[in-house]
Order: sequence, then structure tokens, then C-alpha cells
Amino acid sequence: MLALNLRTYRQAQELSQEELAHRADIDRTYISALERCVYAASIDVVDRLARVLGVDAADLLRPPSASRDAGAPPPA
Repeated sequence: MLALNLRTYRQAQELSQEELAHRADIDRTYISALERCVYAASIDVVDRLARVLGVDAADLLRPPSASRDAGAPPPA
């Protein structure tokens, strides 16, 4: 869920992986790996990403239909 939601929210805000990584103080390659389900993220990383994206950390972890019901943008 994190990979799909992270990419969806990032693209909805027209942020590159590099810009999101810079704003969250995370390496760009780590963002790429998260979006490809290569790595699991710690709750600290999820929280930092959520803050940058302006959503609750829980929104990044919800199934897509639940996120849309909570007012999230539809998947890209």
C-alpha cells in the first residue's frame, strides 16, 4: 500500500522523487526503492514523507479505496 500511495500522492503534487527526497531529508534512491517495494519504511520515514505530502501517515498505509474515501486524490 505504501508504494502505491506514496507514488500517487507524490505525482498528484507534481513532485519528482528527487524533490520529495530533498524535502523529507531522505536519499532519492530510497524513495525510488520504496515506490518499487524494494524496501520497507520505518514509521519515522513514513511520518516524514506524510508531512512533506501534507497527509496523515495513516493515509500512506491505507488501501487505495480507503484513502480515496478519506479525501485522497485518485490513483494516477
